[in-house]
Amino acid sequence: MNNKENVNKPTVASTTVTRDLRLLDVETQNVYESLVVISKRANQIAANLKEELHGKLAEFASSNDNLEEVFENREQIEISKHYERMPKPTLVAIDEFLHGKVYHRNPSKEQN
Repeated sequence: MNNKENVNKPTVASTTVTRDLRLLDVETQNVYESLVVISKRANQIAANLKEELHGKLAEFASSNDNLEEVFENREQIEISKHYERMPKPTLVAIDEFLHGKVYHRNPSKEQN
């Protein structure tokens, strides 16, 4: 990842951050509803990352791998390390929610 890509991306903490719960219910007026939105978004992010990672690692798969080749593939190890260093999907989802980047709606509230 080069520096140009980092300029436009917001920085998301890669470790656990203490949050004020009062900030979570500002948009939905319900902490639990906010947590449901955040968890569903985190699941979407995790699924996208998993698909992306499997796509990149599939380039290295071959039908006749021997044990030595698997352990010596440095490119594959670097890709895996990059994904391990990325912030967890839950942290990204919370950041997106708090900054108003997640579209959500509650059909039961719309009917009333």
